[in-house]
Amino acid sequence: MNNVRRFGGIPLNRPLVMGIVNVTPDSFSDGGETFAHEQAITRGLRHMMDGADIVDVGGESTRPGAVPVSSEDEIGRVLPVVSALAKAGAIVSIDTRHAAVMRAAAAIGARIINDVSALSTEAAALDIAARSGADIVLMHMPGTPQTMRDQSRYDDVVEEVMVYLEGRIAACEAAGIARERLAVDPGFGFGKYVDDNDRLLAGLDRFRTLGCPILVGLSRKFGKGKGPKERLAESIAKARQAVAKGADILRVHDVAETVAALRGHLLDAGR
Repeated sequence: MNNVRRFGGIPLNRPLVMGIVNVTPDSFSDGGETFAHEQAITRGLRHMMDGADIVDVGGESTRPGAVPVSSEDEIGRVLPVVSALAKAGAIVSIDTRHAAVMRAAAAIGARIINDVSALSTEAAALDIAARSGADIVLMHMPGTPQTMRDQSRYDDVVEEVMVYLEGRIAACEAAGIARERLAVDPGFGFGKYVDDNDRLLAGLDRFRTLGCPILVGLSRKFGKGKGPKERLAESIAKARQAVAKGADILRVHDVAETVAALRGHLLDAGR
């Protein structure tokens, strides 16, 4: 066990499940459901009871075309939730692009920083993240939530995403953040169309060469013609495929169902 790599303090000797808590009025599939602090805390506690290893708290929607939120407003949304869940024993991840939010959340117990812009939105983010002591998820997103749809053109999506993430890893290391504190996320659905997502999933094992744990956010992003909440079967199937391809962490909305599916999947595979 001593030789097993950890992320957020958790051994990576099995796939981890990260439960989503959106403290937002406008997120992709559940906007407004947990906008009130009490609702968000309740959702996070439920994720813990359902078997989530990590609870990911975000206060700014990053769906395509989402309206940006000021750091002050974002802090007001997430800090009470982060504080309550950390006190309840959760391993809390703060989902943010903003340095001030990273600093405030880490100071009250967030152990992971999950940044869709891979610490590139603000110049201070690298230094704040380095000083925080938190582990960090670096995600690929071309441009911003407002522009990513216009920049989703790839000759080889796997290679191009890998090159980008390697560059962000190098930037982190130059800022004093050891590679052992980093995980990478290819950014499914962020400036990628259906074929891009399929190619990324098929080539997910290639990301192992980056030397970091792999996080994937596939939940509710597959299932054309269905509403987001009707896509559980597709989400579970893609989660299993991702694990078979080497994913270490699954960021999901439906925690209980994912935990149960992975348990059966790993038993079937003899793990």
